[in-house]
Amino acid sequence: MLIVGELINTSRKPIKEAIEREDAAYIRDIAVKQAEAGADYIDINCGTLIHNEPEIMAWLVNTVREVVDVPLCIDSPDPRVLETGLKLATSGRPMLNSITAEPDRFEAVLPLAKRFNARVVALCMDNDGIPSTAEKRIEIVRKLVENLTAAGVERGDIYIDPLVKPLSISDQAGLEVLEAVGFIRQAYPDVHIICGLSNVSFGLPNRRILNQVFMVQLMTAGMDSYILDPLDREMMGFYHASRALLGKDPFCAGYLKAHRSGLYRRD
Repeated sequence: MLIVGELINTSRKPIKEAIEREDAAYIRDIAVKQAEAGADYIDINCGTLIHNEPEIMAWLVNTVREVVDVPLCIDSPDPRVLETGLKLATSGRPMLNSITAEPDRFEAVLPLAKRFNARVVALCMDNDGIPSTAEKRIEIVRKLVENLTAAGVERGDIYIDPLVKPLSISDQAGLEVLEAVGFIRQAYPDVHIICGLSNVSFGLPNRRILNQVFMVQLMTAGMDSYILDPLDREMMGFYHASRALLGKDPFCAGYLKAHRSGLYRRD
């Protein structure tokens, strides 16, 4: 099981404002808190600042590396920015977010994954965009796994993202992803499955409840990695409890460690 801390993302207003005022202390504090809360990777995403994204990516990566040894997930739609971040992400094996089944993007990003020996987040998306059915996701998954492994990427380094859509625009959005996750886990047991949870609740009230329940459902279906807010104590509580109940936490060691750390105490 793997958690990618999602908070250093310029789509979040506090991060964007911290960058604008060059507040490295704020960025470092967020990185440290995520690592202490159990993040296995720290995601770095400045994709909303497209006019100077490479420079900001370099600044963010260097700032985070000053205070944590947790490896980084370099997250951008721009291969040039991915390269900038991966060059600097020298603590452990980096993660590259992301590659897709779109031929142009696949060919542009694959050499970076191989050059930097990066784990690869592979989005279930092709030239037709985000799939609207589980069947289409499965078709894209087959293509991604086949092409990545043929290029020399180990299955254990592939993290398939089935792409969660908002439940507010499609009442089948959750079910589509659950069905795709079940297929991936059965067909490719060595491949990892990852997603950002918060999309499912976009536009709806009580978003945290939907996110938390969906995380448990996805883990039960076979998902083993998440991009989430590790500072959300309730979410992390559900994460550790689900792992224990599904037999993925030998002797409940992770659950007990989280308990001793005070994770389940309410302020």
